[in-house]
Amino acid sequence: MAGIIHWLEHHLLPCPYKSLTGMDCPGCGMQRAFVALLQGHFKESFILYPALLPVLFTLGLTAVHLRFKLTHGAAYVKYSYLGTIVLVMLSYIWKLIH
Repeated sequence: MAGIIHWLEHHLLPCPYKSLTGMDCPGCGMQRAFVALLQGHFKESFILYPALLPVLFTLGLTAVHLRFKLTHGAAYVKYSYLGTIVLVMLSYIWKLIH
């Protein structure tokens, strides 16, 4: 696992939006937060990208629903996506203000 984390740390993708405009995009920091989460640095991960865990939860919920066809899965996925989008945008606005 340490080898994968080391490789990820040294192969982060550059943000094209930030390269063109000089401003962070709503996803900037997600890769670094994911690496910090894999290393067990939960506080650092949250500080880098507060919406990471909801994003991962939503992706996981979507995968489970697609695989197992949950009874009300489509509604759960829809509300999870909406909540995640709101959280991503709020954290992005917060980052721009501060």
